Formats: sequence, C-alpha cells, structure tokens
Amino acid sequence: MSHTTIFERNRPAAATVTQALAGSQHNVFWLDDVNRPTFAALAGEARADLTVVGGGYAGLWTAVLAKRRNPGARVVLLEAQTIGWAASGRNGGFVEASLTHGEENGRRRWPEEYDTLERLGAENLEALERDVRDLGIDAELERTGVLEVAYEPHQVQWLEESDSGVWLDEAAVRQEINSPVFRAGRWLKDDTALVHPGKLATGLARAAAELGVEIHENSAVSGIESTRRGPVRVRTTQGSVVSDQVALATNVFRPLLRRSRLLTVPVYDYVLMTEPLTPEQKSMIGWDNRQGLADLANQFHYSRLTQDDRILYGGYDAIYHAGRKVRAEYEDRPESFRTLASHLLTTFPQLEGIRFSHRWAGAIDTSTRFCAFHGLARQGRVAYASGFTGLGVGATRFAAEVMLDRLAGQTTQRTQLEMVRRKPLPFPPEPFAKLGIEATKWSLDRADHREGRRNLMLRTLDRLGLGFDS
Repeated sequence: MSHTTIFERNRPAAATVTQALAGSQHNVFWLDDVNRPTFAALAGEARADLTVVGGGYAGLWTAVLAKRRNPGARVVLLEAQTIGWAASGRNGGFVEASLTHGEENGRRRWPEEYDTLERLGAENLEALERDVRDLGIDAELERTGVLEVAYEPHQVQWLEESDSGVWLDEAAVRQEINSPVFRAGRWLKDDTALVHPGKLATGLARAAAELGVEIHENSAVSGIESTRRGPVRVRTTQGSVVSDQVALATNVFRPLLRRSRLLTVPVYDYVLMTEPLTPEQKSMIGWDNRQGLADLANQFHYSRLTQDDRILYGGYDAIYHAGRKVRAEYEDRPESFRTLASHLLTTFPQLEGIRFSHRWAGAIDTSTRFCAFHGLARQGRVAYASGFTGLGVGATRFAAEVMLDRLAGQTTQRTQLEMVRRKPLPFPPEPFAKLGIEATKWSLDRADHREGRRNLMLRTLDRLGLGFDS
C-alpha cells in the first residue's frame, strides 16, 4: 500500500518557498568564498616524468603525493578550466572514510575483503586529515561525524537493526538537531569529517605548486598518443606534454580512454545554501555539535553547517540527461531547487522566513557499483580512476595512492584488492541507459512511498550488482 512521505504531508506553502528562493544567486558558494590562485595555460611542448590530467581532488592528490614520494620528479598537471571548478568545488564537503559507499554496499560486493577495505578507508581518512594539517591547508576541517536520521517508522526500524554509531531515540536526536520530523537517529562519530570544498581544492593546488608541480589551467586535453615502448604525449589545443607516465583524473567528463566510456554516467545533483543563521535561528535548531546530517530515504538528503552557520541542503533529485552529456545549462533547474527549499522548510519549519543565498548543481560520475574503479592502460604507463559516485572527497586520495602504486609497478595491499583489480559492469548504450535509469529512479521513489519495500526491478538490480542512487 502506498503512503505519502513527510515532505508531502508537511509541505510548506508555495509562496513561502518562492520567498525563500527569491534572492538566491546561481553560483557555487564554496567557489565564491575562496581566493583562488591562477595558473597559466600550457604553451608549446613540455617534458615531464608524470603528467596528471585533471585539477580536481583526484588529480591534485596524485600530484602532491607523487612529489612527496619522489621530490625530484617532474610533474605537470593539466586542468581544462580552473582548479576545483567542477565536482571538487561543488560537493557538500563530507569526507567519508568509506571507500565502498557504505558498509552494506561494500559487504555485498566484496564480502571477503570488506574488513580490509574498512581499515584502509579509516587509515586514508586519518592520512588525509594529517596531510591537510602538515601541508598547511586551511580547509576548515571538522571531525564531527555524521548523524543519520529517520523520518518514517520503517526507517526507525532500519536504525534499530544497525549496530553502528550511537543510537538516539526521538528525544535524544532532537536534542542534537531540533527538527519536529526526526523520529530517531544514529550518530556515527568517527568515520566522517567536514571540509570547505573550495578551500581544500585551492589549498592542495598551492601545496602542489610549492612542492614543484607545474600546474596549467585552461588547458583541455584533446588526446593521448603513445607508441608501444616510447613516452606518452598528452595533447592540448595549445601544446603538449611528453612524459613517461600519465595519471587520468577526469572524473565525470568524457574519458580519454575508449575502454572507460560506458563505465560511468553523469548524474546532476542540486544544492542550496542559506544565508547565515541569526543567533535566534541557531538557538531554535540547536545543532551545537555540527554533525553532517543525512537521512535514510532512497531519495536522500544531505545537510551541514558552514563555518559561519549557513545551512547547506542538497540531494534528493538525481537527474540524468540522455547521451551522457555534461552541460552548463543543466545546472539551473528551478523545479529541483523548489523541491529542496520545500524539504528544508519541512525539516525546519521554525526557520520560516529564511532566505537562500546560493543555488547550484554539479555532475556526479556514477558507476554501477556506487564507488570508484581503477585501471591501467598503454602497457602500464597510463593509470586512471573514476566513478566515485558522490563519495570522492576522501576516496580520491586513496585513488591517487593506487594510481601511483600501479605506475611504479609496486604490488601493495591496495593494488591487490579485488575492488581495484576488477571493473564495474558498464551502463548500456543509449537509449537503454536513459530508459533504465528513469525506470530505476521511479522504482526508488515508489519504494519511499511503500515503506522502503523494493519492487522486482530493484531486487533484480541488487542481485546483478547494478544500481542507481539518488
């Protein structure tokens, strides 16, 4: 039997939503709130030991860690636009220890090595926090954990069945964050940190440059050329870099290697940022421990406070456009922003009258296994990682270590993981990709309206190891 969700039962007035969004600007708050260094475009031909393609987290970590491993190495990083402008500057800033998009996904896919993956993920988070400190990066890192909350009775049951984190009943969860729709929660204190995404990206770029990495912005790569035994040439419109090895960190954008082109699809995620809360507003909602916040619906939301007490609120909608296209015009979607504004006001009705300052979107590189995959090409001279599926803030550092291990020809615990050695199942070509994704999204929405019960399609996808998430 179908039932309405809390966001349908407690929907605010349309005029209230319109008023809240009226003054918002279509810009990424994190990128507005940072002083970005600039780097000249590549001109002519350069020579390097390692060429890194991509100026987001994966590419920046690869460059930084490469110079730490071998300070004398010549490392060149090429970015198509500006450092951190894509997913690395648009996310919620949740740095999760998990490398597998959570325990359930990891245990289902890699049961025999999950305990190792969990340990390596925790070690990676500790190393990331240590690196941010040692490199002098002001990323506003807070080790606050994440609070998972239930809105509906079946979600309370899910939380009761879990043994993770600290159990909070209705009174206790509202003591942490005062929402009248929260029925229970679990506070996972140890496996999530929060950062300012823009400051992390620009801080990594500054650290890389100080270590001697040669960074070039506005240098889109048009192709990779190699012979069987010679060096690899990475071409841009302005020039090229010839190097012994290449690391590809192109995230959601069209892969430079043909073999990877069906392994991801770009899914658009939408985000709102409020104006800073007044002391009175902050008092009404509490949130003194500043945890990250997430719910248990299939179409889930994520939220957190900024350093100046704004509320970031994102998720729910996951929009795929046929043809695996990534386009700027997909980023301003009024219906998605209205949905998010309505849901925030349902969650915190005591904040009626609050205004949103920023609205934005970004494309997530979604894989069928919900987490990153890794590969080698061109006789081991080109490494790549992609498919982070919204979990890249922490996992990109681990991926950088994997790429550098493999390029060095090293056998390590990381490179021996089945998760690293095997690729995900590909998405089908069009029009089947669009039809399948839309059918799956409809099924996920139906599950949220049927007390979490998954239909035949979702159960079949689960058995096949395929999936799609909001």
